[in-house]
Amino acid sequence: MKRKIHEMEKKNTELQTAIEELSHVIITKPVDSTETTHIPLRPLVSFCNLIIQVLDKIGPTMAVLRQDIDQNIQRLEKLYETDPCVYSNLVEILKKERNEGTYKMVASCSRALLWLTRTMDFTAGLLRLLSKEMSSKMEELVEECYMETLKPHHGWIASAAFKVCLKIVPDNKTFMDAIGARDQSYETLREDIDTLSSLLTPILNEISIVLELYGLNRLKSM
Repeated sequence: MKRKIHEMEKKNTELQTAIEELSHVIITKPVDSTETTHIPLRPLVSFCNLIIQVLDKIGPTMAVLRQDIDQNIQRLEKLYETDPCVYSNLVEILKKERNEGTYKMVASCSRALLWLTRTMDFTAGLLRLLSKEMSSKMEELVEECYMETLKPHHGWIASAAFKVCLKIVPDNKTFMDAIGARDQSYETLREDIDTLSSLLTPILNEISIVLELYGLNRLKSM
């Protein structure tokens, strides 16, 4: 009986909760030219909030990235609250700002979605590297993933700040223990990572296609 109660009281890890959120992200493609691709805002924003919790496990290294995610989420949510029926679809936000000519501005919601997408790509990439290369140093994996995902879009200020922060990342075991459940084996944790990746990758691909259509993919930070 005690064992059953203990199992019921077990909480999902951030990764497991993220997997649940991603399962609700269903992107609907248009059947004809009169329709618009539908990318649901709420589950995607919930997932990004969970990404913050995962990045927190890396420590102060991710502080700047974490702050950016939080600000971008708030920007999208603020516009969503003005008309939930319309802006429940992220593509409607892109259309609105493109029509207004504000979509490439620093504080635009379009830009917020762009950087949230890049951050999701970075996080998913880092988890995949950890799953495959447990013997490598965490610092090396973070740097490798950064170079592939975020560095091409960062200016020299952001790149320099990230390089300094690399010196204080935790070791692999500390991070993996932090994102897993107390009694969870590394093998089960790898399965969670693989599941997350398999759900997230096609979503990011679809969002990237839409961002490209709106001319946003090549925008950089400072």
